[in-house]
Amino acid sequence: MRTLVLGGTRSGKSAHAERLLADAGEVRYLATGSVPADDAAWDARVRAHRDRRPERFRTVETTDPAAQLRADRTAAVLLDDLGTWLTGVIDRAGAWEDQAVSVVDDVDELCAAIADHRGELAIVSPEVGLSVVAPTAAGRRFADELGALNARVARVVDSVRLVVAGRVLDLPADTANPVGSDAAESDTAESHTASSAIADSAPGTSATAVPAPAPSPDAAQAHEMRTVEFVPRAVPDGTDAEVFVAIDPPDHETVALAEARQLTLTKPPGSLGLLEELGAWVSACQSECPPRRLSAPAVAVFAGDHGVARDGVSAYPPAVTAQMIANIAAGGAAVNVLARRVGASVHAFDIAADIDLSDPDAVVTDYKVRHSSGDLRRGEALTIAEARRAVAAGRAIADGLVDSGADLLIAGDMGIGNTTPAAVLIGTIADKEPVVVVGRGTGIDDETWIRKTAAIRDGMRFGRRYRNEPLALLAAVGGADLAAMAGFYAQAAVRRTPVILDGVVTTAAALVAEQMAPGASSWWRAGHQSTEPAHAFALKSLGLEPILDLSMRLGEGTGALTALSVVMSAVDILIDMATFDEAGVSDGA
Repeated sequence: MRTLVLGGTRSGKSAHAERLLADAGEVRYLATGSVPADDAAWDARVRAHRDRRPERFRTVETTDPAAQLRADRTAAVLLDDLGTWLTGVIDRAGAWEDQAVSVVDDVDELCAAIADHRGELAIVSPEVGLSVVAPTAAGRRFADELGALNARVARVVDSVRLVVAGRVLDLPADTANPVGSDAAESDTAESHTASSAIADSAPGTSATAVPAPAPSPDAAQAHEMRTVEFVPRAVPDGTDAEVFVAIDPPDHETVALAEARQLTLTKPPGSLGLLEELGAWVSACQSECPPRRLSAPAVAVFAGDHGVARDGVSAYPPAVTAQMIANIAAGGAAVNVLARRVGASVHAFDIAADIDLSDPDAVVTDYKVRHSSGDLRRGEALTIAEARRAVAAGRAIADGLVDSGADLLIAGDMGIGNTTPAAVLIGTIADKEPVVVVGRGTGIDDETWIRKTAAIRDGMRFGRRYRNEPLALLAAVGGADLAAMAGFYAQAAVRRTPVILDGVVTTAAALVAEQMAPGASSWWRAGHQSTEPAHAFALKSLGLEPILDLSMRLGEGTGALTALSVVMSAVDILIDMATFDEAGVSDGA
């Protein structure tokens, strides 16, 4: 749990931050300001602050908290405070005198380190609106920078608390305003002096321990969701993109802890069925029991056209791909509606659309590999170089989302005709005949079904020779969008980030990803079972049972998003459900 604690002078914010870590064992206390040798008053405040803390708090004086956070991403950390740190950053940059000097790189680095931290983390910062700002350029600069910093940090933590006069208030998330927007930062010119902020941020400012408020009955439903803002990375060249490090599975010891906790909850053992298994899986992925709530799920929709679609294997023309991806970018598709329900962010990526999209600002086009894919019926979907670039693109997209704070990933597909290469890949890897893997896709008639079956047969004839060569298989009969999804799934496992699989297209890519990075599937769960017959074969090959079966076949990530609400409920059960002892209920022993 990462918590930002805001407050004014002597409000009790530091003491409250310490209480948040009361059960954390050893805590690394990152003090962002040293004690001047000639300041007896400051020295006395620091000593009082240290005397109040138990011995398990290990003080580290640092001007680079980002580096300290990255040094041990799982440690329990109290960072106190951002005001003093920011003052030092402005000092070192000479930005007091030169208003044009930016400190945004330092802020970006710190926010990235906070988002990447997996241990308990409490961050103390002065709230600029709780004092007076000096009518000077330096005073205004400090207030503006601190207000913007607090807004940025608030977007990458799990919760924000405001301490006023010893009282604690949980602040709700503001998902309508992304980081860096004018709306998010328009209040940063509130009154506060640089000198009072520095004094407030010194250790020892709080002498009163403030208990956290009891959670409300609907705390599970009201927990904060964070918007994941994707920032494109450098476009990878694809070198060795298909080579992955060994995949470590989720933490088995935490599974045991979660299973043991389930036995203490006020219910008969196993009575919540799959919910209990899903809660244990999320706990294992986070190496934490109870797990942290899923607060920043992200969907990456991969768009790509396929040459085989030009010959009538779909009910819709290829031009619909570009039209639909623009609809997704505008927020009007089913994936957007379902994502809003569970607080997930949606990001559209043009990997191989045949038509360049009319609004590139709304869709990420940095990773486009080519216009459409070649004809899989001749084993010419991609070149090996293009397949590598596509896998590298998927890896970069996964890294970008995880580095931006995503705590669960979903891949969605958008491409007319994409169920045809999906069926070819699944039929080849699962060793099935073409006629049993072909489906109706977008709702094709019998004549179109015959053409599609013939295309799958021809594709599998080329694909079989590459059954155990995943990159060559993608190049021969896959597509750039499928290759990118395969890289995305495998890299998510490298980054120890849970994934919910969607339908037949994305699961076909997952089959290839498991070949490239054996063991990656332990980080995945199947959201649903599609009506496409090939999907059942793919899930069986991966050893995954679907969470839902709602006769869905849309794609886009919709099935996975529908299942996400179930996964989030499973996490809530482990966090919020009372134990027999807490509820005073007999466990029947």
